[in-house]
Amino acid sequence: EVQLQASGGGTVQPGGSLKLSCAAPKDIFDEYGIGWVRQAPGKEREGIVCISSTGGSIYYDDSVKGRFTISRDGAVNTVNLQMNSLKPDDTAVYYCASRRFCTRNWMRTVRTENEFSFWGQGTLVTVSS
Repeated sequence: EVQLQASGGGTVQPGGSLKLSCAAPKDIFDEYGIGWVRQAPGKEREGIVCISSTGGSIYYDDSVKGRFTISRDGAVNTVNLQMNSLKPDDTAVYYCASRRFCTRNWMRTVRTENEFSFWGQGTLVTVSS
């Protein structure tokens, strides 16, 4: 059973923007850190951003820092990722994922989904002119 529902992918030109959303059950949203892992064509999965259950801790990978903004919407138990100034290198399948804590350790290569407590389906982001 998929606990996390990712949405919002699509195709955009370089320099454009997209917003991804990750809807979670209330118990996961209230108790777990939630973030995003992406897999570019021919590359390994890498964690890029996470936000803690309280919203008090946020970590970004250097590759997206200053361009991407993660936020929580408690009214609808959703974590949003606003992606601006998109580059062709941002082209990837983006997965919503969750584990108890959001730490700097999120920002590393992901070998298996089992590294996370919950894992959602991917959404494709294509940045191309």
